[in-house]
Amino acid sequence: MKTIGLLGGMSWESTVSYYQYLNRGVNETLGGHHSAKIVLVSVDFAEVEAFQRQGRWEDAAALLAGAAWQVQEAGADMLVLCTNTMHKVARQIEKAVDIPLLHIADATADALVMDGIKRVGLLGTRFTMEQGFYKDRLEAFGIDVRVPDKPQREQVHRIIYDELCHGQIVPTSRDEMLAIMEELVADGAQAVILGCTEIALLVNQQDTAVALYDTTAIHAKRAVELAIG
Repeated sequence: MKTIGLLGGMSWESTVSYYQYLNRGVNETLGGHHSAKIVLVSVDFAEVEAFQRQGRWEDAAALLAGAAWQVQEAGADMLVLCTNTMHKVARQIEKAVDIPLLHIADATADALVMDGIKRVGLLGTRFTMEQGFYKDRLEAFGIDVRVPDKPQREQVHRIIYDELCHGQIVPTSRDEMLAIMEELVADGAQAVILGCTEIALLVNQQDTAVALYDTTAIHAKRAVELAIG
């Protein structure tokens, strides 16, 4: 079994989900007492969040590139960046290591294509919804990406940073998130991507008839497949 390298802490709440998905995935596949071989480097999210807010993406890239090198040096065979937003600096991170980075948008696009989804709604941080680094990657697979309007984008962003990153699950925020998803479907989306690793802490498939694609689960599943071979 290959060793999965996790670069987490953005936020640590969702990194916990990665650890669970990876170990459960390996055990479901191999049975017995099997669990995933994992090395984890977890950063201080306060530093990353400040860089995001100030638009200091090159500084964020340098910080994460250094952490990725630590993951490699700890013996990882692959790198899983446990966040959607910070894939904005994926290229800089890839240059810092020799092990492959499993891109979360590629894994998600593969799942959408496999299911025949051609038009999808995207929820995530303001950076993920508004900037091209994520949407362009999906559109390269022939997927039409829709995002909420600006007030809704601001609300989703606020829920992520002010609540979910602190482990706060607020029922009214769940209702707001579900209403935004329904509007995306009304706008023609066949499904909705939970394009922030924390959103699945608030909303899951049992809450809605809208088809959801949980990027954390999809990303972890890809890592398990590659680790087991």
